[in-house]
Amino acid sequence: MIDHLALQVADVDAAAAFYTRVFAACGVREFTRAEAPHGSVVGLCGPDGRPRLWLGPLTDPGTQAVHLALEAPTREAVDVAFAAAREAGVELLHAPRVWPEYHPGYYGAFFRDLDGNNVEAVHHTSG
Repeated sequence: MIDHLALQVADVDAAAAFYTRVFAACGVREFTRAEAPHGSVVGLCGPDGRPRLWLGPLTDPGTQAVHLALEAPTREAVDVAFAAAREAGVELLHAPRVWPEYHPGYYGAFFRDLDGNNVEAVHHTSG
């Protein structure tokens, strides 16, 4: 139900490369890039072609990290995203598994992005 989310990041190019590499199996790709007064702003989209994740330069140092969950089309895509995060060398929080405490069929993996945000790849099935 989120229309879009914007994250302030220390290095926009590195963050864009991280998200497009780690979430490639989920269809995430760079949609647009523009120059703003403080640096580049990148809009990433999923399979629907609408930019929903925006990455911009860090303008408010000391802000609290957020949790971001990106939907995966399959459980295998969650596994691929987690493997890509491991390959990227970021902190791994929770390996892919079913999380019945959220709801039956909730399959997710959690890790940190380059700026310390808690990022999740999640797939929802009926069971």
